[in-house]
Amino acid sequence: MNNQKIKQLLLLFMMFSAIVHAQETFTINGTVKDAANGETLFGASVYLKGTNIGAITNEYGFYSLTAPKGTYVLVISYVGYGNIEKSITLDKNQKLDIEAQESSTQLEEVVITAEESERVSIKKPQMSVSKLKINSIKQMPVVLGEVDIVKSIQLLPGVTNNGEGSTGFNVRGGAVDQNLVLLDEAIIYNTSHLLGFFSIFNADAIKDIKLYKGGIPAKFGGRVSSVLDVRQKDGNSKEFHLTGGIGAISSRLAAEGPMFNKKGSFLVAGRGSYAHLFLKAAGEDNSAYFYDLNLKTNYNIDENNKMYLSGYFGRDDFNFGGNFKSGYGNLSGNLRWNHVFNDRLFSNLSLIYSKYDYELEFDSFEFDWVSSIKNYNVKYDLSYFVNNKLKFDFGVNGIFYDFDPGEINPTSETSAINPLQLDQKRAFESGLYVSAEHKLSEKLTATYGLRYSAFSRLGGQALMNYENDLPVVYNEVLGIYEAGEAIGETSYKKSDVIKSFGNLEPRLALAYQLNESSSIKAGYSRTAQYIHLLSNTTSVTPLDVWTPSGEFIKPQLSDQYAIGYFKNFKDNIFSLEVEAYYKTTDNRIDYIDGSDLIGQNTIETEILNGEARAYGVEFLLRKTKGKYRGWLAYTISKAEQRTPGGKAGGLGINDGKWYYASHDRTHDVSITNSYKYNDKWIFGANLIYQTGRPVTYPNGQYQYEDLTIASYTDRNSDRLTSYHRIDISATYRPNRKPDEKWKGEWVFGIYNIYNRKNAASISFGQNRETGINEATRTAIFGIVPSVTYNFKF
Repeated sequence: MNNQKIKQLLLLFMMFSAIVHAQETFTINGTVKDAANGETLFGASVYLKGTNIGAITNEYGFYSLTAPKGTYVLVISYVGYGNIEKSITLDKNQKLDIEAQESSTQLEEVVITAEESERVSIKKPQMSVSKLKINSIKQMPVVLGEVDIVKSIQLLPGVTNNGEGSTGFNVRGGAVDQNLVLLDEAIIYNTSHLLGFFSIFNADAIKDIKLYKGGIPAKFGGRVSSVLDVRQKDGNSKEFHLTGGIGAISSRLAAEGPMFNKKGSFLVAGRGSYAHLFLKAAGEDNSAYFYDLNLKTNYNIDENNKMYLSGYFGRDDFNFGGNFKSGYGNLSGNLRWNHVFNDRLFSNLSLIYSKYDYELEFDSFEFDWVSSIKNYNVKYDLSYFVNNKLKFDFGVNGIFYDFDPGEINPTSETSAINPLQLDQKRAFESGLYVSAEHKLSEKLTATYGLRYSAFSRLGGQALMNYENDLPVVYNEVLGIYEAGEAIGETSYKKSDVIKSFGNLEPRLALAYQLNESSSIKAGYSRTAQYIHLLSNTTSVTPLDVWTPSGEFIKPQLSDQYAIGYFKNFKDNIFSLEVEAYYKTTDNRIDYIDGSDLIGQNTIETEILNGEARAYGVEFLLRKTKGKYRGWLAYTISKAEQRTPGGKAGGLGINDGKWYYASHDRTHDVSITNSYKYNDKWIFGANLIYQTGRPVTYPNGQYQYEDLTIASYTDRNSDRLTSYHRIDISATYRPNRKPDEKWKGEWVFGIYNIYNRKNAASISFGQNRETGINEATRTAIFGIVPSVTYNFKF
């Protein structure tokens, strides 16, 4: 090698060394917390001023960002908090915990924000996501004066209620059971108190809520429509506080404070209703009440390890004249370990238990029915911050399910009911995922990932065998579907696997920034759901039964495509979000006419497998600053089902044609308003309009001997009348000194101010006196005034 080439190689080596030295990078990481109470802040924006280098804190307030050596200004911003700017010198890897100061001293309240900051909403590729923050507008008018987070979600585009006073919700044409609801990672199967009048979420115990309507991250699995991720407060680690409220129907109280010499904290929050006491005092035989309890504690082992223990217990009890009693409730617990391996690698291990059960007791028939679903869940999630352009999330989880469809026992020696134990079912679901958030260029960012899910229906029972392997057949003579002919049964040991499934679930989202104030986003996701809610009603009730996929029930598979335009304008005072989506779902359960789901041991004889589709456009215009704040949400959409007869024969449900799903709403409009008149008074108002829910009406009748039998139109070919109402509220905060420990407020509300009798259902029958056929509208609520006193100490 001649001297000239050696000189060239040395020159190249020196240039490469200089480039490497110039690009020498270091990492800064830490946790962002509330300065007043030590609560970690999920979704805070942490970035280096004047650069495109930034990060968002995860569910536990952790952040990590990497940048070239140098001196920077670190900026921390979070909605409702003052911005923090701190000068740092990056010449080594370092840890920096930040405490942010809340920008107001109001009581902790509930506000809806699409994203945590304007920077994130434009640049972050994740779309179809809404958040609820616990720091503003608790005076939102709601039924019976009880603040309800789930009802607030229903004011967002793409989310509809499931009927008057119900906490069940539908997302983008999906059914209620297609929503994964998590409370501190524990699965919640029924979100309602008092059959839907309230939700189980106590606002005093909740830190934040995130609703994924589409583009569900790869770490979530098990449902095909949405994920509602609810996180409880950790508890105040600085000082002891009491928070609560007294209302006409229920009251609540929460206590929180430091523990373990301020190395940890606790939270205890409870609610209870007492309307049943007024009913008894008035001589009523009927009663209904609920209560619930939220618990949480945490302990900082050291700067890299933290333990959490959280739990929830809630119960509802009903007594109708002493003849019929009912009770149902949720129980959950979660033990978590956060571990920071180094300045770039964060992990969370969770051991979770969840149970939902219900009980019915009929005194007149002298029997009792108890049913439940339990699951044991292990999750291990990790986040690796490669650099300021690339972040990986990966993990694994496994869930063991124990389904108890029901056990019936006589309650007296004279009962004519024989003991019956429906077949208990067991299953195991597992998932493995990896996803990346990748900044591909200055304007283009992508989130992409892959989840593999597997499901096994386990043995331990005997399953019926049917002729031609058909549990449902079409009777051509009668023109109806009926149970297939049983030809025996197969017994399975607990060690046997009855049926196994496996699915790849890719996820992809892209964001392209058009300029500093606008962007376009697009996304695709495939999701799988292996357990199914059996209910031929349209809302969540305590009688609903969950069942696993198996020999005759296939997993639901859904594909969703979405594209959207996002813009902030007028100095970020206003924002506009427009999204269009198209979603298909295979293997959606449908019910044959006259299906009987209660006490049914061979549920496969009552159902057919079909498909569903939903598509629509969502608009959200909001004003986020100034004395007047609010938003206009509008969705135009369609949700349909189709169930051909297939191997069972016949044309299927509704002759195998597409028909409207029970939760279809063509038009859905919500206008939410809040006006701060002065430091004492804040006024709020909601206006809601929805197209009526699809129903099936009779179109005639005929006589058969002494019986009058109705004939019906095609399934869901009619609709209830349109749903609409206006709610108003006024929040009064008396004068108080800034250093005053006791802080209180009065919230006055009127639900449905013009007393609209919205139809929950319309029934048809014959007037016994006149013999004339007539329709009867059933309405749950008219006008409902309320008053609540909230306090914090």
